Amino acid sequence: MYPRIRDLREDKDISQTKLAHILGMSQTGYSKYETGENDVPSSILIKLALYHETSVDYILGLTNQKKPYPR
Repeated sequence: MYPRIRDLREDKDISQTKLAHILGMSQTGYSKYETGENDVPSSILIKLALYHETSVDYILGLTNQKKPYPR
């Protein structure tokens, strides 16, 4: 899961600082999610999925389909 979080951020070419700001948290806190030092709370997983226009399943590694299910 942690490499996917980093890869999604890098695909959008934004810094940890900017994404942390979007999520309403510190850069240090966000960095710990990318390294796996801290578990990612479900509320943050949902925000990341919405921001990156993907599914929580993709972030968690349960699927390799980047696009979310149709709504």
